[in-house]
Amino acid sequence: MEYQEFLERIKEIKEIGFVQSHRSGPTGIGKTLEDLLGIIENNIAGPDFSTYELKAARKDSESMLTLFAKAPQPKSANRKLLEAYGYIPNNSDVKSKQLTLNGKEAVIPMVSVKEKELHVTLDAIKSNSVGLKLGIAADKLFIENDKRIEAYWDNNTLKATFERKHHRLIYVLAERKKEKGKELFWYNEAYLLDGFSFNRFSRLVEDGVLKVDIRIGHYSDGSPHDHGTAFRIMPKYLPQCFSKIIKIL
Repeated sequence: MEYQEFLERIKEIKEIGFVQSHRSGPTGIGKTLEDLLGIIENNIAGPDFSTYELKAARKDSESMLTLFAKAPQPKSANRKLLEAYGYIPNNSDVKSKQLTLNGKEAVIPMVSVKEKELHVTLDAIKSNSVGLKLGIAADKLFIENDKRIEAYWDNNTLKATFERKHHRLIYVLAERKKEKGKELFWYNEAYLLDGFSFNRFSRLVEDGVLKVDIRIGHYSDGSPHDHGTAFRIMPKYLPQCFSKIIKIL
């Protein structure tokens, strides 16, 4: 399907009004739109049609969208953050030892850095529970911390990572409602999005709209394991990340 044909079809789909979801659960929004457009579902990375990636979202969704996952630079950043700010998980079977301190007995956990994890969310509004916060410089985003640990994402890295995931995106938004326990969608808004904008991206960070989830643990051999340091945003703000925004519906 070429772009002009898509434009004709998406306008026809808008005129239909509400349609029942073709699949229950979160993926119903995309599956239903693909079926209406005649796009065959597949799990192969690449454009959904012509040279465009297609993405659909519920307008009132309260679930954050993962833009991409990228560990901070330099390579040692995650390890140092884990060492300095990691904690023992509640379900960990940590060994303890009994000590006498100032004449009183105390049970002290025998903590190893290999048992720590760091699962926290960062934004630029305020420091989180372990004291980490997102900061903004002229050409990079960085993690503010009181241990002077260098951890950042520069403009070029953000641009390359973002555009690898979101290149020539058609973003379709839908209103939804429930009838007799079934979810229905009305696809009535769409944008053509392209090009990464660091200025727009950093502004979303500054406003606290764009957040970073850090999920660091350990492999069985004790080496750090990044479960996915993810940049996340509410679906309705996704268009604001791009330099080129054209409303097509």
